[in-house]
Amino acid sequence: MIEPRTLKGFRDHLPAQALARERILDVARRVYRSYGFAPIDTPALEYLEILTGKGGAETDKQLYRFTDHGGRDVGMRFDLTVPFARFCAQHIASLGTPFKRYHMASVWRGENTQRGRYREFMQCDFDTIGTTSPVADLETVLVVHDLLTAIGIGRFTIRINDRRVLGGVLSGLGLASRATEVLRSLDKLGKSAPDAVGAELSAHGVPDEAVAKLLGMARLSGPPHEVLAALEVLVSESAGGREGLAALRGLLAGAEAAGVAAGRIVVDPSIARGLDYYTGIVLESFLDDLPALGSICSGGRYDDLAGLYTKQPLPGVGASLGIDRLLAGLEELGKLETVETPAEVFLVFFDESHLPDYLRIAAALRAGGMAVEFFPEPKRVGQQLKVAAKRGFPSALVIGSDEFASGTAQFKNLATQASTTIDWHGDLHVLVDAVHSLLVSR
Repeated sequence: MIEPRTLKGFRDHLPAQALARERILDVARRVYRSYGFAPIDTPALEYLEILTGKGGAETDKQLYRFTDHGGRDVGMRFDLTVPFARFCAQHIASLGTPFKRYHMASVWRGENTQRGRYREFMQCDFDTIGTTSPVADLETVLVVHDLLTAIGIGRFTIRINDRRVLGGVLSGLGLASRATEVLRSLDKLGKSAPDAVGAELSAHGVPDEAVAKLLGMARLSGPPHEVLAALEVLVSESAGGREGLAALRGLLAGAEAAGVAAGRIVVDPSIARGLDYYTGIVLESFLDDLPALGSICSGGRYDDLAGLYTKQPLPGVGASLGIDRLLAGLEELGKLETVETPAEVFLVFFDESHLPDYLRIAAALRAGGMAVEFFPEPKRVGQQLKVAAKRGFPSALVIGSDEFASGTAQFKNLATQASTTIDWHGDLHVLVDAVHSLLVSR
């Protein structure tokens, strides 16, 4: 016998987990489409050259790569943004710009597993490509805000920064040539202790004084105008840094005009984003009641990524919802709505001679907008109801020989065990309306 098991970092999704994830995916689709984003899809496998060197040396190490049957070097996508850049370079002539897309699919990274982080996980991306307008940056933050609100997360914070500000600070410290490794180290703040990050910066050859200033910058907090004023002193000699500060001020003003509550968006100079392709605004979102979990929705502006595949300028901005991490957080907080079954009504198979009637009833209920599971075997009613209750059905419809003869049905609320008699006398419209009313009033 082969032992049934899953690989480390991979997992199965049981119905309750999968249904919870589907609910969030449905919310994300609705929010993305409300802003005009259209769905696309790309292959799980790409030519290796499409993927390597785009997220940094660490990401390259995490790539699942192999030689396929045709002798081609290929890799499994580590995110959805790099394949999207390739997609745009290949198809933008027919799509036009600006182009707004969303994409929900699995990605793979061979990294160490940790709470809420797996080697196979789903991303729910949305991006706008083909414009450098600050409106697109603002809209990205607004979509994140509306998405987390629609999911039902009451307490969350969106933390924003700008890579140009960080670049200005590094330039002022004489560290511009080491920007890549310094930003990767700074991105670990919040996940690693400041002392550990400081030690890593020192290992990269950053002088102690510069390490102290970088960690001091990362610790800046408070009202946005105070943080921006402090950052302005640090980037006063950098034109790019001043552009980044202006972008942050404009984004905050736009969010306020759009009705985002004060305090929901904060300026956090420690937000760097570890991937190399970010060039402007960057953002991360945290559950206020579980900040150590890490960001649940992150992204930023990447103006040069598509330039690796085409000479046409295709600046982009977007973000990604980490649905697996979010689900882990909601479960830990006891806020995950778990449903064992997608159906609302469990239709009991009581009398085998009335099979055609049961099939007509199930079809009529489904046509009336209700999800119905018809039990496939005419077992004892008590046994069937026990199955329905165990699997989390909210209600059951029982129609036996006596009920068919009298033109009635029994609607059972499986949570309260209350039973309601429906007089329908063979009229399917009456039965459908009655069941619908009882479901609504549960």
